[in-house]
Amino acid sequence: MMRVRRAFFIPFLVLASTLCHGGQAEEPKYDYEKQAKHWSFLPVLRQDAGSLKDPSWAKHPLDTFVLAKLEECGLAPNPPASEHTLKRRASYALAGLPPDWEACEDTGYEAYIDQLLASPSFGERWARLWLDVARYAEDQAHIVGNNASLTYPNAWKFREWVINALNDDLPYDEFLKLQLAADLVSPECEDKQIALGFMGLGPKYYRRGDLAVMADEWEDRVDTLSRGVLGLTVACSRCHDHFSDPIPTSDYYAIAGVFASTDMFNKPMGEGAEKDKDGSSKKPDNSLHLVREAKSMKDLPVYIRGDVKNPGSTVKRGFLSILGGGQRQEFSGKDSGRLELAEAVANRNNPLTARVWVNRVWAEMMGKPLVATTSNFGVLGEKPSHPELLDDLSARFMEEGNWSLKWLAKEIALSSTFRQSSEANPAKMAKDPGNHLLWRMERRRLSAEMLRDSLYSAAGNLDTSAIGGKSFDAHDPEANRRAIYARSSRLELDPFLALFDFPDPNLHSPGRKETTTPLQKLFLLNSQIVTRQAEAFVKRLDGEKGGDCQVEEAYRILFGRKPDTKEIQVGQDYLAKGKLSDYTQALLCTNEFSWVD
Repeated sequence: MMRVRRAFFIPFLVLASTLCHGGQAEEPKYDYEKQAKHWSFLPVLRQDAGSLKDPSWAKHPLDTFVLAKLEECGLAPNPPASEHTLKRRASYALAGLPPDWEACEDTGYEAYIDQLLASPSFGERWARLWLDVARYAEDQAHIVGNNASLTYPNAWKFREWVINALNDDLPYDEFLKLQLAADLVSPECEDKQIALGFMGLGPKYYRRGDLAVMADEWEDRVDTLSRGVLGLTVACSRCHDHFSDPIPTSDYYAIAGVFASTDMFNKPMGEGAEKDKDGSSKKPDNSLHLVREAKSMKDLPVYIRGDVKNPGSTVKRGFLSILGGGQRQEFSGKDSGRLELAEAVANRNNPLTARVWVNRVWAEMMGKPLVATTSNFGVLGEKPSHPELLDDLSARFMEEGNWSLKWLAKEIALSSTFRQSSEANPAKMAKDPGNHLLWRMERRRLSAEMLRDSLYSAAGNLDTSAIGGKSFDAHDPEANRRAIYARSSRLELDPFLALFDFPDPNLHSPGRKETTTPLQKLFLLNSQIVTRQAEAFVKRLDGEKGGDCQVEEAYRILFGRKPDTKEIQVGQDYLAKGKLSDYTQALLCTNEFSWVD
């Protein structure tokens, strides 16, 4: 079974026929000079927010752009959140975990940010963002019987590599280059080649000798790279010249040719692995699934209307024409072109790569992106709410920050914009109900992984003793490692993850969707994951003498505050009936536990 084509494929076939003559693809007549003026194709440069009426609020450069917009619209930013709220917000944003209130009580805010950035939990939290972008999974959407030949038993090693790379603060440009061409960047370093799982762990289909099947696999690679890293829907040009963006079919096949010149293979693990003639491992269990150079290089023809039985003119492997001033950068042809592609993607002069990543990180930190269409910076995508802010932060990310995620996360965390309260002021809501001007912080529900981790953390059961390791089932109540290590399946998504909006790993994910359903609350009321952690939480409270002390200790552990008079009374009512585990479960089901202000 092959992946279903996009819903707009059939209507586009009719329109695409107007671009073809005599079985050959006609080069589109794009006005590259005009289209290069689209905001996302302009150079990434430092910006100036201009004069401000009251600049005292702006603690960091990014604040000046937020404040300028607010002043222009007659709004003022919200007052700062309390230190308690800020620390909880920062802990989830940077580490994906609730704060240890005892450990951070006497720590200043900036020092606390530094602690979070240095914590191994940082890489575990931020790896999930990249794994969503990379459509990371450990199997396929189609498995016949017990045939495990297309599964990836050791995919977790790529996940571990990503976590370690982020904890080591590997610069983002190097992070990208290694995932596209580690074997060409550092051929002598075997450990770095695990990064090639970025493409190597993509979907594989049966009948892989069939050209039509391989064409679908190439499309997946082009789509993952272009939407995930460049914010462009290049795969739309597989069958027709792009109707809104300056991306001809020849550009699509220039990049697809790079992936057509690579092989996916099982790299043997250990000296005892049994090998085939081509050097690959016979058993997936003893291998890393990566990409490597093919025996022969391929420049692909433009397949008219995407039909592999109707080849047109051959296109030399290369990069996007719009990023070369209308002239496609052609690769040397000596190898697949992966290294040249990696260098073109992770280039300071590429106007897309830094903008797209900075926008994704901003969305994770702030609760909403500056560009709403995080994987489409083309003409049909949304314009940035704060274009000067996005450009200035992207330029500084590359220059001052040296492509460092930790630099970028700290820059946002220390800003006055991040420190605002989430209070929904009625007058401001009337002017800007969608908070497009960033006058307050967004309230956010915990992701599936953060919720699961928080439940185990509250009970004192979360195992954070080691980084990496094999996968477990997220719905297994006995598994107490962080949810980043939960199995990600294309065939059957884990029911716990699916319930709380985990993305489909068959495709690149532009971002998490957030749904609210009765099933989510029913799960919290009935799941063994929750009931067992509620019972374990009771044991943490057993040392406290008297109902009031137990209630106060529960609030201190979960919320980092003292309960008010009404909350104490509710707790006492539960305890008087001997229902302490019911009480702790009720606390674990509250909005205060599962939402971040």
